[in-house]
Amino acid sequence: MNSKPELIYEGKAKKIFAHEDSDKVVIEFKDDATAFNSLKKAKFEGKGELNCVISSKIFQHLIEYNIPTHYLGLKNKNSIIAKKISIIPLEVVLRNIAYGSLCKQTSIKPGTVLEKPLIDFYLKNDSLNDPLLTKDRIYLLNLISYEDLTLISNLTLKINELLKNFFLNIKLKLVDFKLEFGYTSEGQIVLGDEISPDNCRLWDLNQKNDTIVSLDKDRFRNDLGGLIEAYSEINKRINNFIRFN
Repeated sequence: MNSKPELIYEGKAKKIFAHEDSDKVVIEFKDDATAFNSLKKAKFEGKGELNCVISSKIFQHLIEYNIPTHYLGLKNKNSIIAKKISIIPLEVVLRNIAYGSLCKQTSIKPGTVLEKPLIDFYLKNDSLNDPLLTKDRIYLLNLISYEDLTLISNLTLKINELLKNFFLNIKLKLVDFKLEFGYTSEGQIVLGDEISPDNCRLWDLNQKNDTIVSLDKDRFRNDLGGLIEAYSEINKRINNFIRFN
């Protein structure tokens, strides 16, 4: 009789289980939704499955373009198999268009297209409310070396170009997104976590009069409703794009 895999870690949106291969893990996507550092919480049936399959397809796309990731394959409808990595405690946010916290913290108007992509780094620490960090503070905290931070920045810019084109093909505008990176047992930096409507801000381009229609977690953050419908629409568009390419 098989014993249940050991739960290594449980986060807001995912559970990480041990794999029979010690260099691998199983990541299960939950139906939970959180916002504002977990001050707002809810469950949406089917959300975990949608984020899992969307992430899986996007990871596969990035791997085709030689982006190193932790992704190894889909295990079932709401779980993936991934390389076991040591997460770097930084949230890397890339912005193509000003929105959200950037506009609250500056005089930039929402919807302003930035002249070049902006990369912000945040300390991955819920108790401190994930504060924005300068590069000097990153080095002060000894979170990562200059060389590795440069590598992550360059990877993030490359990922941005790939994702912008990918989403453009399915009539979505990539406003901004959050990435996490980690080290494999061999010391290689790879992209971890997920890439889904939970951590990408995506606007529907099938709208008239420049109306902003979010197909991402803003539907939950801003009480817009239709979160599952939005995620399902993204998954449908990705499937159609893959089918005809």
